[in-house]
Amino acid sequence: MDWLAGPDAQHKKEEKEVTGLLETEQCLPVFLNEELISMYYEGYSNSTLWPLFHYFTEFAEFKSTYWDAYLKVNEMFAEAIIENAQENDRVWVHDYQLLLVPNILRQRRPDLKIGFFLHIPFPSYEIIRTLPQREEIISGLLGADLIGFHTYDYARHFISSVKRLVGYDVEFNQIKLENRQVFIDVFPMGIDYEKFENLANEVQSKSIQERSKVHQDIDQFLMRMPDRKLILSIDRLDYTKGIPHRLKAYRHFLKTHPEFVEKVSLIMLTVPSRIDVEQYQNLKNEVDILVGNINGEFGTMNWTPVIYFYRSMPFENLIELYSSADVALLTPLRDGMNLVAKEYIAAKVNQKGMLVLSEMAGAAKELGEAISVNPNNFADTAEAIYTALKMPDEDRINKMRAMQRRIKRYDIHKWASEFMKTLDSTIAKQSSYQARKISESLHNKIVKDFKKAKSKVLFLDYDGTLQRYFDKPQAAAPDNELYNLLDQIVKMENVHLVLVSGRDRNTIESWFGNKNYNLIAEHGAWERKTGENWLDKKTLDSDWKEKIHPILESFVDSTAGSLIEEKDYSLVWHYRKADIELGVLRALELRHTLSNLILNQEVEIIEGKKLIEIKASGINKGTAALEFLKGKSADFVLAFGDGTTDEFLFKVLPENSYAVKVGSENSIADYYVANYKEVRNFLKDLLK
Repeated sequence: MDWLAGPDAQHKKEEKEVTGLLETEQCLPVFLNEELISMYYEGYSNSTLWPLFHYFTEFAEFKSTYWDAYLKVNEMFAEAIIENAQENDRVWVHDYQLLLVPNILRQRRPDLKIGFFLHIPFPSYEIIRTLPQREEIISGLLGADLIGFHTYDYARHFISSVKRLVGYDVEFNQIKLENRQVFIDVFPMGIDYEKFENLANEVQSKSIQERSKVHQDIDQFLMRMPDRKLILSIDRLDYTKGIPHRLKAYRHFLKTHPEFVEKVSLIMLTVPSRIDVEQYQNLKNEVDILVGNINGEFGTMNWTPVIYFYRSMPFENLIELYSSADVALLTPLRDGMNLVAKEYIAAKVNQKGMLVLSEMAGAAKELGEAISVNPNNFADTAEAIYTALKMPDEDRINKMRAMQRRIKRYDIHKWASEFMKTLDSTIAKQSSYQARKISESLHNKIVKDFKKAKSKVLFLDYDGTLQRYFDKPQAAAPDNELYNLLDQIVKMENVHLVLVSGRDRNTIESWFGNKNYNLIAEHGAWERKTGENWLDKKTLDSDWKEKIHPILESFVDSTAGSLIEEKDYSLVWHYRKADIELGVLRALELRHTLSNLILNQEVEIIEGKKLIEIKASGINKGTAALEFLKGKSADFVLAFGDGTTDEFLFKVLPENSYAVKVGSENSIADYYVANYKEVRNFLKDLLK
């Protein structure tokens, strides 16, 4: 593709000049040519992600060429970081244009401490699932140690998407990957409050003659009529900002409150954006027509209802507008934060102003004293404008002071420092967690201890430990690699291999019945030692199953994707294939229902990975392991397990045994490995 071509001599000269200028600001450039910018920035970033993340799915374009460019540019940014980052540096990646960078860095530079912050909304699962590259995007973000969002809603949507689309377990704000944890937190972005406050004070202190032309025009406008009011609207021209909705609401206000005709004007500053894109051209035309219609319908020789600026303004002029406006009308249809709302508040040094703010803006979560509106409800927004204009000065001042105190306290500097402080604490938690991971030196020590021991026992769980999890419990049959590995282990001298599984006896028999392994099934209810027959370790009336089974059936009926597994001494309700959030809710309901029902029964409830198991009490992997070890003088014991039931096994192991958890969950085991593949590799090393 053209965007892979290198720069010519003239471009190289320009790049050298730009690099020199950026170095003075301690910045480094990543150079993109026009084709790449078009495909990456205008394409995937702003024609795919931007509309999708703002819930405008009808505008989203899914083109493979856009994705290719997006992937290429993310790799370019990651490579620039890798080339310049020192060992253990902190890297803070920002926004939707670089969603893949964290995971690229994680793969190539695992020493880096990586934070990510998303400045736009993260949409609900139902929206993000429509993205063809949804798994790649989520996995890209999960390369970070800490992921920050403006609001809890955005964080909640991300966590839900992680659980549903990539299947990782989540505990509070921690996403549990195979070999590490990713933390999610909320950091509502602030502004440089003092900058706006100081300039607003400076502007207000100027004499009329010293003021700018814009400020003098505002003064003249207000002096024509003592009770004239100004409403201010400032936005980039974008379909997410709800500008046509705002104009329609303002027109409704003038219709329903004619007493404000010639007494109020809406100053609407709209900054041009993406003027070559058809959607934005159509939006510009719609806004122009609405402004013209309102001014034509209500305007007089001495009064213009909407004073419309289609351009950007210098910073000082913005402060003058903020300072002069009686009401700020900011009603986006969807907005990550909306810092204009906070800028307006900071600039109201006399506190005589009121904010009408869309509930769809992230800032609405912080600015509870503002008048909150649904921008799609024109009548409601019109009444909010009326309320803001008629609010007594004392009420406006009290509300404004409360908002000012809040955003002054949590300004842009506090926001950045809080993120970095949380990143550092996250890394500390990760370091504590990583300390349990089997290091190379510990790995070598265990292998060495195994080889020199005279009597060795290996307790191995099956699902999740020797084999990966499957959606259907019966689909996880051993593969040839696993058979060959276990066969070689049992041939070793003085080695007792024990498969300790929660699976039913018939399944374990069908898989390993012709092998010389020691087998424990149903958590210890059944045992088969090498060369012997199966021994029933527990005899119990099964009447309780007849009572429990109908209850589980009702939960299967109400939870699509769930199923029942029946064993000799237990019943299991699996919800791995159910909707994850519904499954968790149903699991809580089921546990509560069963807890009230089986108080006097000789059964107990165990929560596993996306399952609830009801089994005969007194049976667990720990008691089974103790019985197996009885009479044996084993001087080396190693146990691998990944689930809740394996904790019983770890708890009873003799002193100086090695207990190893598979996965990142909390455990009494001293060590952990990431997944079943690492378990297999570890066992292979015992054979060397």
